[in-house]
Amino acid sequence: MRLLLCTVTAFSAALPAAPIPPAAEQIALALHAAPLDRRDGAAVLGYNDAGKLVTLREGKNELLCLGDNPAKAGIDIACYHKDLEPFMARGRELDADGSKGLDRHKQRWKEVDDGKVKMPREPRMLYVTTGKGYDAAANTIDGTFTRWVVYTPYATAESTGLPTKATGNVPWLMYAGTAGAHIMITPAKPAAPAEHKH
Repeated sequence: MRLLLCTVTAFSAALPAAPIPPAAEQIALALHAAPLDRRDGAAVLGYNDAGKLVTLREGKNELLCLGDNPAKAGIDIACYHKDLEPFMARGRELDADGSKGLDRHKQRWKEVDDGKVKMPREPRMLYVTTGKGYDAAANTIDGTFTRWVVYTPYATAESTGLPTKATGNVPWLMYAGTAGAHIMITPAKPAAPAEHKH
């Protein structure tokens, strides 16, 4: 997955030259990550003809969806509560500046701690959907898979009762005690179809 460790990093400020799908197609694809009853009002960020991340559709509810990066293989989209946007936007800035992995996370956490980046203290949702490809005509994703993340800043094992290590598909708390603490909920992936022997 390109959206590593539940942070939206696949969306830099500008992309190298690549075919940019029409805005309507980007919007339709991005909305696959949102719950059905939240799609109509969700805002959508995607790419203009210059490859710059822009607002493709204004929102009417609490969700913000990020379109797929056309410069990378496969499908990787996300929707999250709009209150998380300052945190996510800062992650994209740091990613574009070359900050990666845990160093990037720690930088954002410190900025939240210092009051430089706004982060809600109450739980907020993030939905991440991946796939192999997208059929725009049918508006379907091949191999679609969605996982759920609940951001709960500064939550701990003691405050939630959750484990802090991944065990199968059991929900668990990642980065416990930090500004980026979040509950990971990863369902089992569908089994691959059995091969028929002739």
